[in-house]
Amino acid sequence: LQRMLSIAVEVDKSPNCSSCKIADVIFPFILNIPLRSQREAFLNTMESQLLRCKLLELLFQHSCDVPTTLPLSLAKILYFLSHSSVLLQYQDETAAWQRWDEMLQYLSLLLLSYQNVILAFPLAEHLRSSLNDRMDLIIQKAKPKPQDGDDISHLDIQLKIEDFISRMQQVLGQPFPLQIMEKLCMLR
Repeated sequence: LQRMLSIAVEVDKSPNCSSCKIADVIFPFILNIPLRSQREAFLNTMESQLLRCKLLELLFQHSCDVPTTLPLSLAKILYFLSHSSVLLQYQDETAAWQRWDEMLQYLSLLLLSYQNVILAFPLAEHLRSSLNDRMDLIIQKAKPKPQDGDDISHLDIQLKIEDFISRMQQVLGQPFPLQIMEKLCMLR
């Protein structure tokens, strides 16, 4: 399935457009996956970083009280940190801190996927372009264009993380488990 989804994204003239269409179709199914381990297995095994970005972006948009119209960027990922609530409905008796832990896990995964699509690897940095255009961009050693929201400062990050911590303290009303603090440090 993951290989077929990856090929479906790649064969289109606009991988960005096809990943949006595929993500729109798959998203309702992700909402109905009952166990965290199953959701994580599905998202972690995705071959297409671009499709993973789109699915996680939809997931976070779904969890925001006030969705944003920002394009996917570092600023949007910080927006999700500040405005997302617990992502999914749970059928089991999962502790509240574990729900927040899952949210932070997916936010880190979104950040890593976004970096792979936009910033990180020379062959992956043009994933939004078609295969033909991508080869030309690689041959020309063209640098990817930064997104409008990618110029965030360390202060922006610090303020959003502090805001998140105070929001979690209001909801949980208890000291944070070590896993949450580790994920916050990793995300920072």
